[in-house]
Amino acid sequence: MRIRYLAVTVAASCFAAVASAQTAAEHIAAGDREAAALNATAALADYKAAIAADSSAEEAYWKASRTLVDLGEYEPDKDKQKELYAEAKEDATKAVALKPTDPEAHFSVARAVGRVALSVGKKERVRFAKEVRTEALECLRLDSLHAGANHVMGRWNAEIMRLSGFSRFMAKNFLGGDVFGTASWAEAVRYMERAVQLDPNRITHHLDLAEVYRDRNKPGDIEKAKVQFQAVIDGPITDFNDAHYKKEAQDELDKLEKKK
Repeated sequence: MRIRYLAVTVAASCFAAVASAQTAAEHIAAGDREAAALNATAALADYKAAIAADSSAEEAYWKASRTLVDLGEYEPDKDKQKELYAEAKEDATKAVALKPTDPEAHFSVARAVGRVALSVGKKERVRFAKEVRTEALECLRLDSLHAGANHVMGRWNAEIMRLSGFSRFMAKNFLGGDVFGTASWAEAVRYMERAVQLDPNRITHHLDLAEVYRDRNKPGDIEKAKVQFQAVIDGPITDFNDAHYKKEAQDELDKLEKKK
């Protein structure tokens, strides 16, 4: 009897371990369904449940990070927004620690750190900008066809170029931002156009490409910007914040039309 009881106990323990792993996978799948349905809060709950079920579920960490950034982007409470971005950075960093070869993990760090950088001082922002670039380039080293990382690099170049010449000089020479010297409008356009080419249905790529054209403002760029803004307006809604992106595109297109 004792031997039989021991066998049953061991079998039950093995089953529990398998069930736990399956539960994490099931929660991730459920989170993916909620994300596809644009239910970001519900998706986050499922990804967090997956992490609770299996603390080594790397995929759940970067997907939770992705969702936290989505929730934070238009969060009106700035303190809550900072908390969401900080948690997103923490989850993405854990994903990288669990699986350093996963390009999605590095992309999630770049995306989250980019958002965290918006709430810190100039000196710290330079450090974060360097980290964003490092993580985005590592993602591209692992997956050169990653549209999101191309987008991050396009936006990184554009944000540096939008700084005043004096601000770039100070960051480069006195704040340790030597990589700022690599930024250019040409690189901003190249990376953003690549993101659009790789994932044309994602309207956020079109939106940021439009803004790059608008701000570079070389001959013909304003017309190119209008085309991209219109692509956002006409494009499919596939992500949580797409309705916001569409409104922004319409507002920006209206401004450009008024300048005729």
